[in-house]
Amino acid sequence: MEKRRNYIFKDGRQFVLDNRTLIMGILNGTPDSFSDGGEYNLPETAANRAKQIELEGAHIVDFGVESTRPNYVPIAVEEEIARMETLLSEVYNATSLPISIDTYRAKSADYALSHGAHILNDIWGFRYDPEIADVAAQYGAPVILMHNQEGTDYDDIIDDIKAFFMRSVDIAVKAGIPYQNIWVDPGIGFGKTNEQNIEVIQRLGELTAYEFPVLLAPSRKRFIGSILNEEDPKRRDEGTVAVCIAGIVQGVDMVRVHNVDMHRRAIAVADAILRGE
Repeated sequence: MEKRRNYIFKDGRQFVLDNRTLIMGILNGTPDSFSDGGEYNLPETAANRAKQIELEGAHIVDFGVESTRPNYVPIAVEEEIARMETLLSEVYNATSLPISIDTYRAKSADYALSHGAHILNDIWGFRYDPEIADVAAQYGAPVILMHNQEGTDYDDIIDDIKAFFMRSVDIAVKAGIPYQNIWVDPGIGFGKTNEQNIEVIQRLGELTAYEFPVLLAPSRKRFIGSILNEEDPKRRDEGTVAVCIAGIVQGVDMVRVHNVDMHRRAIAVADAILRGE
């Protein structure tokens, strides 16, 4: 199914989905993320990380200021916006890449999109804050709708994820977001056991068969650590590469990762073999 996309933003930045796998580089401007909390939550370190992500070959910087690690405690929207005020302009000025804002709150999304962010990445797929879809529509922002839920009870996990996406897409379209601006993310590591995460990865082809581009975001997550018997998230990059290649084989369109350089090199080979690039 044709999924080509070409987004050109008002400031001239752009990204194109064609016959290659895109890379979203992670920039956590947080004090407490599970892998790199406290490393990039100052203006200088955040800016340097954005530069690094671009130099290593990413296509998008995914910037967030609230950790959503397992058992996280949500911060107040005022605190989220205050962190953005400290970091976002520095990140924007440090890179020429489009910036995805990782938030599920309408007020935070409005601040970010009005101060340089280009894309909205919502880990609750428009199901947490009913006003966030209207914000995205107002700015004409592409959106990434991630599957998430409380608990890990499913009938058939892929059928349930599809049903979640149908509702999220309906919310987006009713708010005025065009189909061309909608991506989906199966939410690896969110509302799923280790075994369920593996099943979703094994069955990604059932999601990529549909019209919306798919983002896969497994980077350094706990199920990889379980497979490798590795407690240190930073020693899970090779496992992350394996998951991403499994996704690419099944047709995912973009991967969200910490170690951009390692994945750029692996994906170049995978795309050459699988997609003729």
